[in-house]
This record gives sequence, structure tokens and C-alpha cells, in this order.
Amino acid sequence: MSENDMHTTLNNGVRMPLLGFGVFQTPPDETREAVAEALKTGYRLIDTAAAYGNERGVGQAIADSGLARDEVFVETKVWISDFGYDETLHAFDKSAGKLGVDTLDLFILHQALPSAFERTTEAYRALEALLADGKVRAIGVSNFMPDHLAALMEHASVVPAVNQVEVHPYFTQPDVQRADADRGILTQAWSPIGGITAYRDTGTGSVFEDPAITKIAEAHGKSPAQVMLRWHLQAGRSAIPKSVEAHRIAENFDVFDFALSADETAAIDGLDTGVRGGPEPEAVTLEAFGRDIPEA
Repeated sequence: MSENDMHTTLNNGVRMPLLGFGVFQTPPDETREAVAEALKTGYRLIDTAAAYGNERGVGQAIADSGLARDEVFVETKVWISDFGYDETLHAFDKSAGKLGVDTLDLFILHQALPSAFERTTEAYRALEALLADGKVRAIGVSNFMPDHLAALMEHASVVPAVNQVEVHPYFTQPDVQRADADRGILTQAWSPIGGITAYRDTGTGSVFEDPAITKIAEAHGKSPAQVMLRWHLQAGRSAIPKSVEAHRIAENFDVFDFALSADETAAIDGLDTGVRGGPEPEAVTLEAFGRDIPEA
């Protein structure tokens, strides 16, 4: 796979690696080491969030890596507790301070807040201001369903560059992907290899043991995780797998030397169950999911 194929160009012209490294649920004391290993392996997109509580570890690993700042694409998210215009401007200051950077490459809203959508639009207006001021290079959203996108665009002047949502072979969200594509928004997959199915009992079993995927993996001499990541990349999606184990971090990055056939891609596409592993977007409220994001 060529260097160009490892990247995509966002709708505002910013170039971003397609494959990134995520730190969801990675303990703060393990984050620095995991991100350091990822950067050593070759990852150049690191995804974190204020709500993860580990932005500082991400920043420390980047600072210690010896890489120039413009070599690492840093993505983080605003939690719903910090929605609102002034609150979100301050959320930038908190995240940038913990990460130790002056500019964020991608700053996104972590969830829609359907029960108080005006706070969502005010938060996005703050992202637009940060973009205009050059403090962020691109802005986006996460876990936005088609109706959330439509409602947002009634107020927004900048189309989100990215919508980060749950996508894996057992849950593909085709309606969300279509809504993103119609607006020129890149779909970025969290839980790209189905790990979130442990979040609650989905009744679908482990995607790693699915016969369709294991058969394809055997044919290519690859692991099921590598096949799933390759499936994302060939569809033009960004994917952000996570691990704290060095061999898994390396394995997940080793996906640029093979290609899935159209039949193999179709076989994986056909595994969708329509069963969500993560929280229902409409159920996200401040009462149920609000949390304080520390200053430091």
C-alpha cells in the first residue's frame, strides 16, 4: 500500500492518517507507555478524549517520542458536561494544556446531547470559532445519528470533517455512513474490531471467532483483527483500534500489505446484526452521563 493510501484528505483539505491508535479505557498510568509503543510502531494518529482522563499521558508520550509536532495527528473530544459556547472554548484550553500542544489537529464533540440540543449547537459554534482562530485544524462530531447531523447543519456554517461512530462487522450503521458520505464527512470507526460488544450482552458472540472472518484471515495469513481493520480501510473509513500489548499494537498496524477481494468484503458486510454495543445515542443525557472534567 502506498504512503498516499495510508492517508485521507478531510473535507477542509487537511491530510489525516486513516489508521490511528485509540486509548479508550486505557488507564492513565498505562497510556504513556501504550502511546509511546504505538508511535514507535508507526502510528501517526492518536485519538483520545477529555472524558477518558488520559490526555496527559498521550501528550507526554508525544513529547518524549522525538517526533516533530507536525508528524503526529492529535485528536481529542469535548465531553457533554463542557457543552455550551464559553464552556467548550474552555474545554479546548483544558485539553490542549493536558496534551501539551498549542494546536489540535482534530477537535470533536464526543456525543450529541438530544435532550439539550441547543447546548450541542453552541458547543459546535465554539469549535467553528477555534477553527477560524487557527487553534484547531479540523472539527467534527462523534456518535451523531443522521437526525443529529441534520439538526446540527441547520445552525452550523462548517460541515464536520469527521463523525466518529461505532462501526464493526456486527454493527455497520449504514444509515449513518450514508448520511456522512452525503455531506462529505469521513466516517471514523471506534470499536473497529468489535471489542465494545463486551460493553453489554449483545447476544452476537465474538466477532474474532466468526467463521466468515476466520476463513478470510486464514486465506491471507493474517489475524481476524487485521482482516477487520483492512475491511475498514478499503471502505475508506478511518479506524482507531486500541491495545496496551506491544504485539497487538504492532499487529494492528500491519494491515497495509494485503487486500480483500470484493467477495471477501461482501462476506464481512453481510455479518451486520444491527445490534449496538455502546450506549444508545438518544439515551445520552447530562443526568445520566454528565461528569466533571478536571482542569488539570
